[in-house]
Amino acid sequence: MTELPERRLLLVHAHPDDESINNGATMAAYAADGARVTLVTCTLGERGEVIPPGLAHLSGAALGQYRLGELTAAMRALGVDDFRLLGGPGRYCDSGMMGLPDNDDPDCFWQADVDEAAGHLVEVIREVRPQVLITYDENGGYGHPDHIQAHRVAMRAVELAADAGLPIAKVYWNRVPRTVGEQAFARLQDALPELPFTKTAVLDDVPGVVADERITTVVDGTAHTAAKTAAMAAHATQIEVSGEYFVLSNELAQPVFTTEYYELVRGQGGRTAPETDLFAGIEEAR
Repeated sequence: MTELPERRLLLVHAHPDDESINNGATMAAYAADGARVTLVTCTLGERGEVIPPGLAHLSGAALGQYRLGELTAAMRALGVDDFRLLGGPGRYCDSGMMGLPDNDDPDCFWQADVDEAAGHLVEVIREVRPQVLITYDENGGYGHPDHIQAHRVAMRAVELAADAGLPIAKVYWNRVPRTVGEQAFARLQDALPELPFTKTAVLDDVPGVVADERITTVVDGTAHTAAKTAAMAAHATQIEVSGEYFVLSNELAQPVFTTEYYELVRGQGGRTAPETDLFAGIEEAR
């Protein structure tokens, strides 16, 4: 049996591009430090809106395959070798935005049996034995059905893995502290005249914004800013990047966060607060 690296991090995301926006700096930092970083993406984002006019013809399965290529390029930029599709490519398809008829497609992730989907994730957990798992909160950060379902599947897999003797020491949810977000959007307003974007989003458009006191863990990934922005730019059907800012298909500018924030929801934290290491407390307990 191949010996596992000392540190093992598992991230569970809904679509290609979510990982780079939310955790790109974290993934790059831990990969560079020798940790095993594993990404599980639950769908290929077949119903995503396409930004470049030259790619507007892509939809459905063709868009999913194209986005898989974008994900491959993004992982190369972050230095991450281990990335997978939940249950294998095409097992679950994009559910579309909440309230659309797409949500009723029996093959979409929103309609998936949670225990069955969690079982696929437990297979990954059994192989890579992560000590740390990152996913979304119970609202999926912003209410997208695939994000909510990714949360449900990830949290259920944590329970099933523990029952199988494969406990995960720490579970985190993606967060942005409100004051940090407010400051970043203030800088964005100042920078807007020099950007290729004309309008800005608002802070509440950003997934996972919470009061500062909810933040338990701060990962300074500024040394990996170039890797994160390159990974985001690799998802060209979904993201346009300009320096420290980006837009999605709604053309509303947002800041790129290269210090990334988390809320520890299961497990014991380190001795200092906030933590600056997702693995804090694990080595201390050992």
